[in-house]
Amino acid sequence: MAKTKKTSRIEELKKFKLGQSGTDYSSDYDAGLLEAFDNKNPGKVAWTTFICTEFTSLCPKTGQPDFAKIFINYIADKKMVESKSLKLYLFSFRNHGDFHEDCVQTICDDIVALINPMYIEVIGEFTPRGGIAIYPFASEARGGARFQTLRDQRLLNYAPGKYSMELSKLY
Repeated sequence: MAKTKKTSRIEELKKFKLGQSGTDYSSDYDAGLLEAFDNKNPGKVAWTTFICTEFTSLCPKTGQPDFAKIFINYIADKKMVESKSLKLYLFSFRNHGDFHEDCVQTICDDIVALINPMYIEVIGEFTPRGGIAIYPFASEARGGARFQTLRDQRLLNYAPGKYSMELSKLY
């Protein structure tokens, strides 16, 4: 029994494009880099959080780099996000010119299109430039009334830092 489970795990991992050999880093935004795998616990309600401390994109007006921490909190349904593909996807924003709010909304929309989670929120904490810090928040609820209520509550109660964490706790 254990050998069969191990064999199926090995076969499942072979399906992923990533990790086969050298890693190619896209120099252009590419939602196609995102990959998903089956949620082994469908029907369970559990948070998954990804924290990217080194997100970069470009200001569409000046072309100067913008830096941020990106927090992705979601409750999976049938699929989950594969983490290395997420890393490469987020890296693909490096030469992408878009406003902070648009980057965060795009990340939220792309993950929804990939895994259709019951709930997701994406938070960007962008480093101040010109004395202004921007902390956009995007969310989506597709798992019924209780997840819509969760979305409404978190949106109404949102404040910078409320659903993320202090940088000192990341390291």
